Amino acid sequence: MKTSSQERTILDRIVEARRVSVAHRKRVLPDVALKIAAEKNEPARDFFGALARDGAFNVIAELKKASPSKGLLRENYAPADLAAALAGAGAAALSVLTEEEFFLGSLGDLKVAKKAAAVPILRKDFIVDPWQVWEARAAGADAFLLIVAILGDEALRELLELGRSLGMEPLVEVHSREETLRAIASGARIVGVNNRDLRDFNVRMETSLELISDIPEECVAVSESGLRTHEDLVRLRKAGFDAFLVGEHLMRYAEPGEPLRALIGG
Repeated sequence: MKTSSQERTILDRIVEARRVSVAHRKRVLPDVALKIAAEKNEPARDFFGALARDGAFNVIAELKKASPSKGLLRENYAPADLAAALAGAGAAALSVLTEEEFFLGSLGDLKVAKKAAAVPILRKDFIVDPWQVWEARAAGADAFLLIVAILGDEALRELLELGRSLGMEPLVEVHSREETLRAIASGARIVGVNNRDLRDFNVRMETSLELISDIPEECVAVSESGLRTHEDLVRLRKAGFDAFLVGEHLMRYAEPGEPLRALIGG
């Protein structure tokens, strides 16, 4: 049954556009060229280790210019300056939006952020094809996002295994108990609970609290979206989370290092 345009969610539209974009780029840039570029890069930085530090508020600080729900977040968007400032303020890792149409990002943003900061860099995108994993590694990404809601079980396992073969441990994102159990069954080692429902972009921090009991102790548990205060991080760490992804809150400040220090240090 076809889905009507009225029933299609924001996520549906983003993924459809991403598939079209990837199909075009694959014709322009074949796998072999990406593999050669990937092999020339230095080994990936340890994303898992950065998020698993004991006794620390391990924040993945996100560089994001815009979003479908909020529009332009930051007019003065300079990824190199932002990356240096956020790493200097204590970010354990950085996340860089690379989706062009809905988030106004690019792989170029990731490349300059990688040069400006010494922490691991996550490619935040809608990855549906192994070609994008090779593209991420060729661009210098140390990890990448996998969204369970847009992937079947076979594709999820394939992308996880490919990432690990390239030294990149993916962040596997979930929003429901069913998705969490699928992520664990696939062998995910970093499980991120997105408090934002990607179907309508509503945010509930309680989503993390409801799903943490399903994430095994040996996994790194990450709470994503809607986190604004040190007290939020304290509450989530007590519940069992190891790391926290924060983006929109930081991007709205002229000097994003200041709110990041407040998040980490109270």
